[in-house]
Amino acid sequence: METKLAIYGGKKVRETPFPNRRPFSSREEELLIQAVRSQNLFGKSGTMVRDFEKRIANFYGASFAQSSTSGTAAIHSAIGVVNPEPGDEIITAPITDPGSVMPILMQNAIPVFADVDPLTLNMRPDSIEANITDRTRAIILVHLFGRPCDIDPVVRIAQKHDLILIEDCSQAHATKYKEHYAGTFGHMGCFSMQQSKHMTTGDGGFIITNDEETYIRLKLFSDKGWDYQYMGDRDHAFLAPNYRMTELQGAVGLAQLEKVRSVVERRIELGTRLNEKISSASGIMAIPPEDNREVSWWNYIFHITAHNPDEFCSALRAEGISVSPHYIKDPIFLRGEFLTKGQTYGSSGFPFNSPYASKNYHYSPDLVPNAIKGLNTVAVVGIHEQMSKEDIDDIAIAINKVANFLSR
Repeated sequence: METKLAIYGGKKVRETPFPNRRPFSSREEELLIQAVRSQNLFGKSGTMVRDFEKRIANFYGASFAQSSTSGTAAIHSAIGVVNPEPGDEIITAPITDPGSVMPILMQNAIPVFADVDPLTLNMRPDSIEANITDRTRAIILVHLFGRPCDIDPVVRIAQKHDLILIEDCSQAHATKYKEHYAGTFGHMGCFSMQQSKHMTTGDGGFIITNDEETYIRLKLFSDKGWDYQYMGDRDHAFLAPNYRMTELQGAVGLAQLEKVRSVVERRIELGTRLNEKISSASGIMAIPPEDNREVSWWNYIFHITAHNPDEFCSALRAEGISVSPHYIKDPIFLRGEFLTKGQTYGSSGFPFNSPYASKNYHYSPDLVPNAIKGLNTVAVVGIHEQMSKEDIDDIAIAINKVANFLSR
């Protein structure tokens, strides 16, 4: 095998592009045509969204499911159920999308960030509990990269402190922790169906729950505080946005739900193969499997522990492998002026600079040292269900090649 790195003039491991992901097929087309031919794309009076919600609930073994326009909308709806007072606190992850954070501020609550495991990048139960105060109302537990967090201890913490537990499963569709799917352990499970997710409608989302009162408020919150079934004639219960899903999204969602488990199983297979093939490479660390949970690899991650991550990834890209170091680069609270400068509602700084806040909030790297450590070494490689074993083997060959060369 060629040992000279491509970045130094050697032969590339991968000369041809990897296959593009193709999440849609004739089944989506079939259901979309049905939706269009119905002459009604309004979800509340159609059949696709209603059927999608029913089948989602059945798939996850939940009593109820509520659709939404995005994963961010799903999180916002869940926080609408929490109904925090201005200045109340909600604990979330420092390594996540803004969609796990902005909805907290949109309900005038204050985000608090628990630290993570530096290897998996998932929230640590001990840090969650350490951040609980008398103003804490809820926990948003974010399952990253298709790997469920340590859910059981977080459930116990939420019960002990009488907190609402929201699971953010945007990167962990149809993924089992022990014998049950992530998203079914808390009060609510929230899912994104953005284009990159295990199942996608381009944009879209949903929330599952077993509590009927929670479901009713989710339904009201997603529709301006009014629903035909639960409210009187144009009687709007409370301030709420419009997060209604259309029949087009519902149609695609139905087709996607039919195959999401097979998508997950294929990603588990490919990710396991890649893990095994790079496990002994020098200077990097593959994340070992855990017996009590699946990993459905929204993206594949590993850590570059004894090399410069940026140099390693540059060399890997030269071998024909798409890879990014550091994921989101910094904790999410350093990646937007909505937190670094309190740019929320005009120039008010609300809720931070308000009489409702219980203290001065300062977001700095020292709050989450493990997150800083993990982001410094992590590398992200895109894998998907339409890749072959040979594609995965090429990624592994390239990683081993770069690791072995740099170790010399």
